Amino acid sequence: MKSLQTIYFVDDDPSARRGLTNLLTSANYNVEMFSSLGDFFKIKLIDTNACLVMDAWVSDFSGKDLHAVFAQKKINIPIILLSARDDKKSRDKAHTAHAAGFFRKPIDGPALLDAIAWALEKQSQSFTSQSS
Repeated sequence: MKSLQTIYFVDDDPSARRGLTNLLTSANYNVEMFSSLGDFFKIKLIDTNACLVMDAWVSDFSGKDLHAVFAQKKINIPIILLSARDDKKSRDKAHTAHAAGFFRKPIDGPALLDAIAWALEKQSQSFTSQSS
């Protein structure tokens, strides 16, 4: 049931937020937008049926820092990083953040939707196996 799935989207570019929000809402996801990770961390997160999609360079957080904050706050949602540059530093950031996916901008919409669906399914299977 995609209508119950939430995508948190963090990007400091307003046009990127509008464009990706349109894509995600057209795919029947609930979307919550943020211009910074600081704003994202202020909300009470839904941590089931949720995914974080964010620009890899939206703030001064490193991938390692992001993973550490998630671990400290016990946030267990998949992360998909986006970047305008496809370089070693960006890919390393995705790796250290334990990202479920990494996409170079401009985004291939159908591929991103597939990656989100896969990450949410994997999260659901993990939650189900922990509940058993």
